[in-house]
Amino acid sequence: MGKMKKILAVMAVALLTLLGVAPAALASAPTDIVVEDAAGVLYQPQLLPAIAGINFRQPTKVAVVTIDGVAGSDVLNASVLELARDLHPEWLSSDGQKWADGLFIFALDPTARKVGTYMGEDLKVSAGDQAKIQDATKSLFGQAQWTDGTIAGVRKGAALINRPWYLSPGFIVTASIAGGAALVGLGTWLVLRKRNRSKAEELMKAGDASFANVSLDLDVTELNANTIPVHSTYGLQVLEKYRNFSTGYARAGVLNQQVHAFSQRELSQGKNVKIVSSYADAAIELDGLDDVIADTNTLLNKFSGWEAAWDRQVRPLRDDLDRLPELLNRSEARGLSSAAALGSFGVQTQDNLQLWASQIQTGRLQPESALDLLKETRAGLGQLLSSHSDDLIGEYAKTNSEAEKMRRTITDQRNYSTGYGRPNILGTVYGMNVFYSVSTFDHAYSSARTSVESARSSASSSGSSTGYGAGGGSFSGSGSSSSF
Repeated sequence: MGKMKKILAVMAVALLTLLGVAPAALASAPTDIVVEDAAGVLYQPQLLPAIAGINFRQPTKVAVVTIDGVAGSDVLNASVLELARDLHPEWLSSDGQKWADGLFIFALDPTARKVGTYMGEDLKVSAGDQAKIQDATKSLFGQAQWTDGTIAGVRKGAALINRPWYLSPGFIVTASIAGGAALVGLGTWLVLRKRNRSKAEELMKAGDASFANVSLDLDVTELNANTIPVHSTYGLQVLEKYRNFSTGYARAGVLNQQVHAFSQRELSQGKNVKIVSSYADAAIELDGLDDVIADTNTLLNKFSGWEAAWDRQVRPLRDDLDRLPELLNRSEARGLSSAAALGSFGVQTQDNLQLWASQIQTGRLQPESALDLLKETRAGLGQLLSSHSDDLIGEYAKTNSEAEKMRRTITDQRNYSTGYGRPNILGTVYGMNVFYSVSTFDHAYSSARTSVESARSSASSSGSSTGYGAGGGSFSGSGSSSSF
């Protein structure tokens, strides 16, 4: 490996010396960040610091715009220009015919599912690079991750705007033909090995942390298991999981010794990364199970600390309730009876959670019964989300075949969901993905809608738009938008 690195270094120096180039630095943080979130879909406490940490190749003002458009429309370009003329004339050149120099605008219409990029003449890029910036967002936007997608778009823009010629794909191809092919190939191989090694080290670190926790708590876990009430339905089913705990721990121990015997070179091999991944998965699963065993014992017996154990059981439901307002405030959900039902459910459930905790405290509600209520509530939320899905499909699908396509996509996404969050009693007993969560619903519906949009394949819904509409007049600023 040392010899190969020396060869690579020599070839790299020779090639760069021959070409007389050096990598360009990304040194300029945005000079200003302006957010106009008319659609109300961006989480600015996350967005603003993330964009502030992105470096451009020259001083750049970043403007982020969202509009609350109409499904099926294509007015993002015109809407951004209208916004600039009405509220931000400083975004325009002195003659009003172009975007101002030093300006990069990233725009989003979540309802019409359009993403756009616009820039001053000194920052403009090719149509192909504009498409690349927009494409960098679409997988995230397809999952309704509006803030993350916006950050990804601005980051991609920073990478492509004013990119030096020697970093362009065309130059890289030419350089490879001229003698850099071996360098690129060897470099790719080394990068892949380094990536494998880094991934293996991260997995091993996670596995070691969980394996250490499990090892230190072995005696406590056994004690907790021995005092779980056997008359409890939940207790019995958690104890059934514990029967395989020793076998799982022994297997994790064997894997622990195996992965720590790997050399750095062996950790760079893909097959060994899979072994380290198996070790991490086994250790993390055990770490979650011993936590569930502890919570089961503490909660069912109402031992000291039962309040924290109960909070961990209701956390997935609380997470769902926290996500409901954003889901229900979207324009597509307004006026739907299913949205109203979900809103009422959220308010009532927040009250119920407070009541149940109080009743457990006073003894009016037994922990076993509280878990039953929690199970019924999470199942009820799933039914309401399914009804909401049907209503949304009824509003969006134009034909029966489109509606059926959306239902199939949603069912597939729900079936393949692995659940989320830390293991808990209900998840351990019934499966982490048995309850329909708001995040799973959001991703599933977004995927279903995207699948239909792709199938329609019409110019108005899938092509790139570069004009600014009749109201744009003679305006010819650089920019375009496309669908996701």
